[in-house]
Amino acid sequence: MNCASTELTIILVLFEENKELVFKCLKNIQNFRVIIIDNAHNINLKKKVENIFKIEKYVLNKKNIGFSKAANQAIKLCKTDYILNINADCFIEEKEILKLIKLHKSYKNCFLITPTFYDDDSNLSYNGDCFEEKNFTKEALNLNGDVCVDKVLGSAILFKKKDIQDMQYLDENFFLYYVDDDLCHKAKKIGKSIVQTFDVKAKHVHGQIKVKNVLKQTFIRNYHFTFDQLYYYYKINKKDKKYPYLKKKIKNYLIKMIINLIIFNLNKSIYYFSLIKAFYDFNKLMNFTPKTKLK
Repeated sequence: MNCASTELTIILVLFEENKELVFKCLKNIQNFRVIIIDNAHNINLKKKVENIFKIEKYVLNKKNIGFSKAANQAIKLCKTDYILNINADCFIEEKEILKLIKLHKSYKNCFLITPTFYDDDSNLSYNGDCFEEKNFTKEALNLNGDVCVDKVLGSAILFKKKDIQDMQYLDENFFLYYVDDDLCHKAKKIGKSIVQTFDVKAKHVHGQIKVKNVLKQTFIRNYHFTFDQLYYYYKINKKDKKYPYLKKKIKNYLIKMIINLIIFNLNKSIYYFSLIKAFYDFNKLMNFTPKTKLK
């Protein structure tokens, strides 16, 4: 193992990624401590990975508990001061990781640091940005140096374990979306910086479809995005931005769901069902969760 492994653990949360993608990701990071949490309980993938790579901990969850809970599982298992969370579709070389650690140490007030992303064709790709509620156009930052931003994608973020512990870990009410936005909000509130560095590069393949079942994919994506978005805007005191619009549409969505079910357009019917269920589950959570207890 590289000497950097004494101070850094890399964590990956998996859910139905294919073997080739996981292997490609692990090949670059095999000299570091690695902890994998698999929300798809893929025993065969675990065996194949462990036959080739040395993994410190490989946890198979019996059900999909979501990214936040799984990431917290991994963070709590880490024994190092620094943690790098990466997605399986993010490829970063060892030398770039070492630079990330060095840069994090050099910025006194840094909460987390992230590389600049490029796509398969070596074109600049989206990462650091303003918070969504500011309504700026999303575009890749064309940097000439390091920059402080409001938020970054969680696809490759390096942070200190103690900093996450002090924040009581990730908010597990978020399943998949807006986790990184929420984390960056909390960092900003305590005066910490979010840094995207131009000097560290990684390849990130955006928009990779993991779930092969189309109906399952439709439900998971739309249900969790809608729920997490409603919860995010509630936490930042902007419930009126998304909630009233969806509330006004619920009856119409119910009608559309039934019509599409009757005509056997199952994908569309599930789409509307996912929005309706997310709305009612969000209301249920808010009825049982006083705002003073939100993380």
